[in-house]
Amino acid sequence: MPFEIKIIDKDAIFNVVPLVEKLNDYKISADVLKQRFSEMVDQNYECVGVYDEENLIGVCGLWFCTRHYAGKSVEIDHVFIETEYRSKGLGAQFFDWIYNYVKAKGCNTAELNTYATNYASHKFYYNEGFNILGYHFLKKL
Repeated sequence: MPFEIKIIDKDAIFNVVPLVEKLNDYKISADVLKQRFSEMVDQNYECVGVYDEENLIGVCGLWFCTRHYAGKSVEIDHVFIETEYRSKGLGAQFFDWIYNYVKAKGCNTAELNTYATNYASHKFYYNEGFNILGYHFLKKL
């Protein structure tokens, strides 16, 4: 089954909200997600979509920065693929596209966070060559 993977235009960013709602354990409302995505697209952020024909079935964000320990880097964020498309090699295809895209933008490292209880993602990321560097801490202010 052929899939199209491409950067989502800023003016279509709200199309990702239904998928991100399925991912977020914090149960953030669609209105709050829309407000945050409208800010994110004006920062060092891009969003990638996976399409099965016209249907958006996968998404992830890309945050670009330079880190003192890693150089020019991309942080891969909020990765989600619809359940019925999982375990068919699409994740690896998605990440190959991402690696090629960010290398062309000059990145030499990729990093990401995943929920501690998302064991399936841990296995996938290990298979992709990611290693645990540290812990991600969050404090609400």
